[in-house]
Amino acid sequence: MSAPQDPRRRGVPGPAGPRGDRRPRQDAARRPGDRAGKSSGRPAPRPRPGAPQQLRLGSPRPRLRLISLGLTLVMLVFVVRLLQVQAVDASAYAAKANLNRYIPVKLSAERGSITDRNGVDLATTVDAYDITAAPDLLTPKTAKTHDAPRQAAALLAPILGKDQADLEQKLTDNPRSQYVVLARQQSPQVWNQIKDLKSALDDAAAKGKGTNVLAGVNREAHSKRVYPNGDLAAGLLGFVGADGRGSAGLEQQLNKKLAGKDGKRVYAQSGGHQVPTGDVREQPAVPGSDYELTIDRDIQWAAQSAIADQVRKSGADRGYVIVQDTRTGQLLAMANAPGFDPNDITTTDADALGNAAVSDAYEPGSVSKLMSMAAVLQEGVARWDTHVVVPNRLPRADRAFADDIDHPTWYLTLNGVLAKSSNIGTILATEQLAKTKRQKNQILYSYLRKFGIGQPTGLGLPGETPGILAKPQDWSASQQYTIPFGQGLSLNAVQAASVYSTIANGGERIAPTLVRGTRGPGGDFTAAPAPKKTRVVSKETAKTLAEMLESVVDDQEGTGAKAKIPGYLVAGKTGTSNRVDPKTGRYRGYTASFAGFAPADKPRLTVYCAVQNPTKGSYFGGQVCGPVYKKVMEFGLKALQVPPSGKQPKRLPVSYNPGQ
Repeated sequence: MSAPQDPRRRGVPGPAGPRGDRRPRQDAARRPGDRAGKSSGRPAPRPRPGAPQQLRLGSPRPRLRLISLGLTLVMLVFVVRLLQVQAVDASAYAAKANLNRYIPVKLSAERGSITDRNGVDLATTVDAYDITAAPDLLTPKTAKTHDAPRQAAALLAPILGKDQADLEQKLTDNPRSQYVVLARQQSPQVWNQIKDLKSALDDAAAKGKGTNVLAGVNREAHSKRVYPNGDLAAGLLGFVGADGRGSAGLEQQLNKKLAGKDGKRVYAQSGGHQVPTGDVREQPAVPGSDYELTIDRDIQWAAQSAIADQVRKSGADRGYVIVQDTRTGQLLAMANAPGFDPNDITTTDADALGNAAVSDAYEPGSVSKLMSMAAVLQEGVARWDTHVVVPNRLPRADRAFADDIDHPTWYLTLNGVLAKSSNIGTILATEQLAKTKRQKNQILYSYLRKFGIGQPTGLGLPGETPGILAKPQDWSASQQYTIPFGQGLSLNAVQAASVYSTIANGGERIAPTLVRGTRGPGGDFTAAPAPKKTRVVSKETAKTLAEMLESVVDDQEGTGAKAKIPGYLVAGKTGTSNRVDPKTGRYRGYTASFAGFAPADKPRLTVYCAVQNPTKGSYFGGQVCGPVYKKVMEFGLKALQVPPSGKQPKRLPVSYNPGQ
């Protein structure tokens, strides 16, 4: 009988337990995948030689932990960077973004106009453009080409009429800049050419043919100053420079109010073009004020034409004419010759660019004698008919004074001294002002100051001179005798005209004015402040002086016969003075002048003319400036429709018979 087989070895279930259950095998209690011997703590049995080996998978947990750690580190880096960009450096990055995204454009204010008293434009504006560029859009990184500035300069140079190298330098000097001006005050036609070229380059770039190197080129609306009347009143008006600022004359003096206040427009851009839906911030420009002058265009033309002709005929250095309304002090003309065209100053001589009528200080000569006579009459030391014995020479101080011509002893009235323009007679008359020289000088000085000599006119024009009038205690031995007849002091043309307007206005000086008022952006007119008034001499003295001035023009012995105007009584005075050469500071040549007003019986206009250094023909004031005075005064009286005089001239005696 064979031995019973072990059921574990045969794979047959073992005997049942008390309840009939089979006892499970120990190995069956192990989970699939458990290592051999793990549950019992015993080492797993070694595989039998030749038995197949089992493949066991590694645990995925370490890999998952490693991947999770890496992802965590990556996310942490993103979070830190996000905090840096949005919190710590937010403003810096926003500024960098805006630097390339937003383009600022200046909105130029329209410059105010300057008109004459009748609203006729003397200086106005027309549409023009400043051509600008953004160099930061032409860098190799932005433009996608290494020579964008050179290409842009080559395209723009023939259109703008500029040198290509200069344009390229402007585009490369500061590559980070968003704004540089390539050319100023260009016409709309120039901008249209550039705009068409930009469009063509855009189309080519869209087809992959190159880059639009003009993407950063833009324009700013910029008004261009225009002077419709050419050189008319150019010395007074001045001109506007390429930078848009007034550079001389009224344009410079009134620049702040004429210019207005520029605005600003900032817009979002991409590729050099405005983003249609992007942000736009705009601060509107405030236009400048319009100025209405006291100048009359037609009278200004007559004055300018007359003085230009005379300067040319006389071969003179320069000349000026002032026309003033005697009742109001308003200047109706301020003419200079030679002049210039403010529309194009590139070919103009620098000496002609100023306003010599207010900037030239010169010795007035005999036209100044009116102030000496005013002092003598007002102080009551003489009358118009006071007898004055005038020798051929008058020894005073360190010299012997003479008149313009040699003559025997003259027996003149005080009216005759003025009519014949006697230097000696004027010295003798002013010596009667006081018993001492010191007192005499002080009295004469006080009248000269009241007439406005040695002080600003109040016009405030650039380059204006107050003239030169030393204090009486500083007068030299010769000055106390030369100042009474117009040498040893200096003035400008406006001051000289004002002296005669003072007498024409009954002895009351009205400060000269040039501006009637302003008109603001809203169109409201604001009148200029009333000018200052100063009583210089009495009405009686002024009337006597006006009658004496008639003798200068009307009397056959007077020096101003060439200034006669048919139908009108004319009061005037000639002047011929030694001239100080501004280049050498020495006396060389002469200043010829004439001053007067009309109608003498009811004054309306004062005209003053001066010609510096006439070298052809006569140099006497009556011969050189008398005809200019006549032309301008005749035109002015007709233009203002001033009726002829209704009185006969007084014809005060010029001389007397010493035997009677």
